[in-house]
Amino acid sequence: MAVVGAGIGGIAAAVRLAVAGHRVTVFEAQASFGGKMHQFDLPGGYRFDAGPSLFTLPALVDELFRLAGREPQDYFRYERLDPITQYFFADGTRLTAWADADKFAVEIENKLGVPAAEVRGFLHRSARAYDATAQTFLHKSLHRAQTYFSTDTLKALAGMPQLGLLGTMHSRHRRAFPQEPRLVQLFDRFATYNGSDPYQAPATLSLIPHLEHGLGAYYPEGGIYSIAQSLVRLAEDLGVTFHYGEPVEEILTAGGRVTGLRTPLEVYDFGRIVSNADVMPTYRRLLPKHAAPERTLAQPRSSSALIFYWGIGREFPELDLHNIFFSADYQREFQAIFQDQTVADDVTVYVNITSKKTPSDAPPGQENWFVMVNVPHDQGQDWDALRQHTRAAVLRRLNQALGVDVAPLIRAERVWTPPGIAADTSSHGGALYGSSSNTLMAAFLRHPNFSRQLEGLYFCGGSVHPGGGIPLCLLSAKIAADLINNG
Repeated sequence: MAVVGAGIGGIAAAVRLAVAGHRVTVFEAQASFGGKMHQFDLPGGYRFDAGPSLFTLPALVDELFRLAGREPQDYFRYERLDPITQYFFADGTRLTAWADADKFAVEIENKLGVPAAEVRGFLHRSARAYDATAQTFLHKSLHRAQTYFSTDTLKALAGMPQLGLLGTMHSRHRRAFPQEPRLVQLFDRFATYNGSDPYQAPATLSLIPHLEHGLGAYYPEGGIYSIAQSLVRLAEDLGVTFHYGEPVEEILTAGGRVTGLRTPLEVYDFGRIVSNADVMPTYRRLLPKHAAPERTLAQPRSSSALIFYWGIGREFPELDLHNIFFSADYQREFQAIFQDQTVADDVTVYVNITSKKTPSDAPPGQENWFVMVNVPHDQGQDWDALRQHTRAAVLRRLNQALGVDVAPLIRAERVWTPPGIAADTSSHGGALYGSSSNTLMAAFLRHPNFSRQLEGLYFCGGSVHPGGGIPLCLLSAKIAADLINNG
C-alpha cells in the first residue's frame, strides 16, 4: 500500500491503514513531512508554524493513537484556549471571544449591544446544525449511494429548512443580527475557514462557529507542527516507511486498476494507492494517460493566502495567540478575491503569535507574528506588486488598530505568496482548500475519496471530500481508509 504525499491527511491515512494491518510506504517530494503544516526559523531566534494555525476537534488526532492502542498523551499534548481570539473592528471596537459561550454572549452584549440571549440562541442553532449534519456530510463519503439511504442522512436533509440552513451564510447572519453589522462580520469570517465567500457560501457553513464556541479551540504543546511530528512518530512505530525527497512521477496502471508508481529512483509495485496530493496535479502529472474528471477539476478554487512572517522587536500585551483586525468593507474585500481576483485596498488581517504560548518561539521581550491576508489563488497575477500593495495595507490596518508604527519593529521577515504555496505544496494555484464552497452543491461536486475509473486508487487531503483544514483532512483520511478496509 502506497501513500503519495506526507501532508497531515496522508500521514493519518498511513496510520489508519497500518493499524488495519497493511504494509504502508509514504512517498514525499519534500525533504520532510507535513505539507502545508511545516515549520521554519528566521534569523534572530524566531520559530514559525508555516501553514495551519488553528486547532479544533483534537479528538480526531487522539483517535488515531487510541486506534493503535496507544495513549495520546505519550505522543501529543494540547490545551484548550480561553480566550480564543481578540477582535479589532475598523471603528476601534475591541472584543474578546471567550471559550465559554455564555461569557462570549455577555461580552458581545456589553461591547456591541446585542442581547446575550440572542447570541446564545444563534450559537445554539449553530450547535444543532452541526449535530444534525456533521456525521453525514463530514464523516461519510457523499459519493456512495448507501450514504443517502441512512436514517441520519434523511433526517439531516429534512431538517435543513427548520435549522435555517437555506440561503447564504451572510444572509443567515444578517437575519440573526439585523441591527449589528459588526457581529455579522464576525460570524461571516468563518467562511474563510474553508476558503470561501460568505456572500456566496451556503448557510450550512454557519455551523462552523460551533467548532470554536461549542467544542473549543486548542493549542498543541510546541505548536501546530507537533501534530505532524507526533503522528509521524506513531506511524513509524507502526512500521510505516517514509521516503522523503522521492517525488512520485507517475501512478502506473493496467487493465483499469493501479499497479504501482514510478519515482526518479525506482518503479514500485502497489495494488492500492492513496493520493494525498492535490487532485489537479494528481491527474495532470501523475495520471497523464487517463482522462481526468474535468467537471470536478473545473470547480472554482478556494482562496489562497499572502503570509508575512515577522520577527517583532517588542511585546504587545493587548494581543493573544489569535487576533483578527477587520477591514471596514468586508463585502468589497471578498468581491476583490472571488470576482476581481485581486486584493482590496483595505484588508482584514489575521495575526497568530505562538510565542504567547511557547515563549521560546521568539527572543525575550519580542514576538513572532504570522500575519495572513486572504487573497485569490494564483491565476497569473503580478504577485510582486500585490505583495507590496498588501504589505502596505496590512501595516495601515495594524497601525490604526494598535496605535503603533509596526514597520520599524520588524526585525526579520519572510513572505509566502500563492505561487510559493503552489510550488512548495503542489496545491494548484496555491488554493488552500482545493475547491471553494460557494454553492449549495459544492460539497457534492468535490472530488470523492476514491477513483471512479481506476480500481485501487483513493484520495485524501484538502482538495477532496470533505475539504481543507486540519479536521477535514483527518476526516478525509478516515473516509479513504474505511473505503479500503471495508470495501
